[in-house]
Amino acid sequence: MRKATFIVLAVLLVDQLVKLWVKSTMYLGQSYEITPWFYIHFTENPGMAFGLELGGVAGKLALTIFRIGAIAGIIYWLRSTIKSGTTNVAIWGISLILAGAIGNVLDSLYYGLIFSDSLGRVAEFMPEAGGYAPVLQGKVVDMLYFPLYAGNLPEWVPVWGGQFFTFFRPIFNIADTAISVGVGLLFLFQRSVFK
Repeated sequence: MRKATFIVLAVLLVDQLVKLWVKSTMYLGQSYEITPWFYIHFTENPGMAFGLELGGVAGKLALTIFRIGAIAGIIYWLRSTIKSGTTNVAIWGISLILAGAIGNVLDSLYYGLIFSDSLGRVAEFMPEAGGYAPVLQGKVVDMLYFPLYAGNLPEWVPVWGGQFFTFFRPIFNIADTAISVGVGLLFLFQRSVFK
């Protein structure tokens, strides 16, 4: 259980520190070029992956409650996996998924309460007028952008030939990365994880 706790706390610490730094020093849409293929680009995700939404306040509330339920399920899965004496890879993978899920739920839970919006300005921490959203209605902070290729596709490519294309377009965060790495570990080592 110590390994799992360490992984979850370490990922959460890094995730939240980076998000708090972005939210308190950048305005929405601001970007810093680290390399030509890596940017810190501040955006907020109001809903699910790739910015999809369930629709309004009720949809956001349902999504956040679902995420909290999923976290409870992942905790149960992790505990039973540890008790079964499985491999370290299984513990690492599930711990990373759990940490990522908690990291993104924390944004929804309290960022709307403790920050003003970031539209055209750096968000104010604990504004007198209150935050930009009630509890469970906050937006997830995303900032990692890797446009590895940007240009026109060759004409011979079906459907999209000649159109401008960017790979990799999605902007994500540390929590998303932890979830992806955790799922990747479980997939790559599925034979030893899921005996």
